[in-house]
Amino acid sequence: MPTFDDGLAATDLPDSDVVDTDVLIVGSGPAGSSAALFLSTLGVANIMITKYRWTANTPRAHITNQRSMEIFRDMGIEDQVLADATPHELVGDTVFCTAIAGEEIGRIHTWGTRPDREADYRLASPCLTVDIPQTYLEPILVRNATVRGTQSRFSTEYLSHSQDDDGVTTRVRDRLTGQEYSIRSRYLIGADGARSMVAADIDLPYEGRMDIAGSMNITFKADISALVDHRPSVLYWVIQPGSNVGGIGTGLVRMVRPWDEWLIVWGYDINEEPPTLDDAAATKIVRDLLGMPELEPEITGYSLWGVNEMYATHLQRGRVFAAGDAIHRHPPSNGLGSNTSVQDSYNLAWKIAAVLRGEADPTLLESYSAERAPVARRIVTRANKSAREFVDIFEALGVVGLAGEQMAAAIEERKANTPEGAAKRAALVKAMDTKNYEFNAHGVELGQFYESGAIVSDGTRPAPTDDADLYYRMSTSPGAHLPHAWVGNNVEKKALLDLAPYSRWTLLTGVAGQAWADAAAKVAAELGITLETVLIGPGREVTDLYYDWSKLREIEESGVLLVRPDKHVAWRAMSLPDDPAAELGSALRMLLGRS
Repeated sequence: MPTFDDGLAATDLPDSDVVDTDVLIVGSGPAGSSAALFLSTLGVANIMITKYRWTANTPRAHITNQRSMEIFRDMGIEDQVLADATPHELVGDTVFCTAIAGEEIGRIHTWGTRPDREADYRLASPCLTVDIPQTYLEPILVRNATVRGTQSRFSTEYLSHSQDDDGVTTRVRDRLTGQEYSIRSRYLIGADGARSMVAADIDLPYEGRMDIAGSMNITFKADISALVDHRPSVLYWVIQPGSNVGGIGTGLVRMVRPWDEWLIVWGYDINEEPPTLDDAAATKIVRDLLGMPELEPEITGYSLWGVNEMYATHLQRGRVFAAGDAIHRHPPSNGLGSNTSVQDSYNLAWKIAAVLRGEADPTLLESYSAERAPVARRIVTRANKSAREFVDIFEALGVVGLAGEQMAAAIEERKANTPEGAAKRAALVKAMDTKNYEFNAHGVELGQFYESGAIVSDGTRPAPTDDADLYYRMSTSPGAHLPHAWVGNNVEKKALLDLAPYSRWTLLTGVAGQAWADAAAKVAAELGITLETVLIGPGREVTDLYYDWSKLREIEESGVLLVRPDKHVAWRAMSLPDDPAAELGSALRMLLGRS
């Protein structure tokens, strides 16, 4: 990995009052810290600032899906994440109940843990979904970014910026000393959250609105393993009189660490005065949702937050980009927030590096908005729709508009041997099935298909599935993510994505495509880029272990896939042409804006 000098401290600033770097990142959350990690891994000098004194102090985001785990694998930190994560097999027995110690209304296998869906998830990726709270993930990202070269500046506040043809000048304040100074960079990334000052300063266009509902978080410690370790999950949804998360009529008990550290989400009417919380009020809510009136929980914190439904339709202005919650603001439904934030930065960082190295024209950077804005729109839409689909459960139980004893009686009626009871039981089957769109939306999690100037389309798209939200279809159509297959040899087993690291462009072909290797060497030398060819087949260093790759590649053995650093297929040739160097060179020049 690249290394850098320690550089300047704020108290050692030159007389000019300006620090220089290639990229300035504002924010150290999942988007900002991952951007720093990716850039430092690629040898790009960067400074990451945050107004806070350290990383996240509340668990916040936690579900870490397959695509993010693949990225962490690519960065060489997958083992560090897994060491601090609750493993896949403990995250998915999601419970709906009247209290943790009360009656169950039902369960749903989530995050791909139902046997039939687990097959889908395992076939799609070498990694599985895990749970790692933001309080654990952020330090891993920040630590690795800093070790690899990032200058991490805590208690440093963004004030403003101006940009010109050559770069961006950002004014910041050291919050400990009050000293203001400037950071001059070639590019600026605003990863400063849902109320991003950077995004506001470049006047990004948005659709939707903020603060559509109010919620509060209560964190506490209590060992309740006897009630949950036989039905392990990260989420326990409580439906009882008085429960109200963000206006959807239920309370959430979320596992932070199994099985003694927890977070409760509890709603309030955002149109009224916000509630005043203290330890006594928090303890009562904990006791009610757990159904344990004598419990003495250790209350560790509480905070209020707004539920949002807003996304940016364009993500950049000149040399300034926004990423993460700054461009997609939504409830935690579907567990998409931090994952999409990491993936935003993964899309952007290699492009910035390519431009800074002179390998690509700056027009390559325009593809960031073209590719990631549709993703922002999709996840905000899906997350809010999932939140609203809870009403199906309430309607099935017949509790809409009820409270107190009436609500309790309506919930109880599902047990009755009556036509009304039978109707409720049948309605619950359907309503619970709908929740797959929140908890098993594999197509939303992995099915990101790009269309931009950084893709050379051949007019194809992944074949349709029965439901594009629930099911992911692997494809090698240009714009699709590289499919997963296990390859290797008699002593080593690798995922296909392991053959296409973030540090280069990669060509994948078969034995009959040997000529692509010579073509790639010629084109790489002409363009001054890093491009390697991997031949997959018998007698080669990499073989098709299970013959899965032969079934997935959708090209002839002599054809080729050109894979971008972020693992999306940029271009493909169905078979070997008469002049492979000319075809490959033409595609790469187009992709890099060097036509």
